[in-house]
Amino acid sequence: MDEHKENIQRTDVNLKMSEEKNEKTKPCSRICPDDETAPETSQSNRDFSHPVYKEIALANGHINRMSKDELRVKLAELKLDTRGVKDVMKKRLKNHYKKQKLLQSAAEGGPTDTYYDYICVVDFEATCEEDNPSDFLHEIIEFPMVLINTHTLQIVDTFQAYVKPEVNPQLSDFCVKLTGITQETVDGADPFPDVLHRVVEWLQERELGTKYKYAMLTDGAWDMSKFLNIQCRISRIRYPQFAKKWINIRKSYCNFYKVPRTQTKLSTMLEKLGMKYEGRPHCGLDDSRNIARIAVRMLQDGCQLRVNERMHAGQLLSVPSSAPVEGAPPPRNPGNRE
Repeated sequence: MDEHKENIQRTDVNLKMSEEKNEKTKPCSRICPDDETAPETSQSNRDFSHPVYKEIALANGHINRMSKDELRVKLAELKLDTRGVKDVMKKRLKNHYKKQKLLQSAAEGGPTDTYYDYICVVDFEATCEEDNPSDFLHEIIEFPMVLINTHTLQIVDTFQAYVKPEVNPQLSDFCVKLTGITQETVDGADPFPDVLHRVVEWLQERELGTKYKYAMLTDGAWDMSKFLNIQCRISRIRYPQFAKKWINIRKSYCNFYKVPRTQTKLSTMLEKLGMKYEGRPHCGLDDSRNIARIAVRMLQDGCQLRVNERMHAGQLLSVPSSAPVEGAPPPRNPGNRE
């Protein structure tokens, strides 16, 4: 829903206030100051006086002086992925050495990296018009999820359900063309509270939040702070606790690879990582799968992908990098609004 979300960004004043303004060419560490830019270990485990960090810094300095061809040769020698632009390959090689050093350090009782056991990617499709008025109520019409095992670095499961809109049950021609979701499909779908109940059951069956530590991940802030927020008000239910914090992969990507925020659209991230979009653009499940592919590549390159955004009292807030790394709570069905 990139085009749809960009349209919303132009019309939603409150959300625009939460974004940095006029940041066209500045490095992303300036754009997203609360994101992780230091070595990707949890705050509680950080002790940069440990000798392992000096070794990592020396390796990084050597890698910074390598040409693109030298980087590609070295990655091939290590049987690592050689695709992507120079900065991506440089980051991949640095994090390979960092991971090796930290694994060795962990065996000796030193610093370690920490990970969620699973990351759950969500990318909603919602009702829309070609020119959305500022007061348009976007209703979720597709609820997809793609589950990543961060230890195997594999996509291990998917969920998809269509949703029957309540306020504007008739889809616009633009929405049908954009998403590929037909009027017949949503007419035969369940209302949002029933779909959310199925989502909670799906998460519970996989023991997320109980046996396994997990986090939600989205392509930007819109899915949770805009679409889910509006939908819960329309459906007269409370905002689900398990979705109140998430990983905004756009922020993580621009900070990890040190690129401008303007280079974090889904198609651009795939291109910069040497990949192509698979499936139908604006199909929620296909978008989620492609976002998951980016997340897997970032994990392979050494990014921790920690929670960096949250909802509080209906407002979008950043989660600072100094905050403890916490997983999402066990999924529960939210109660009705009073």
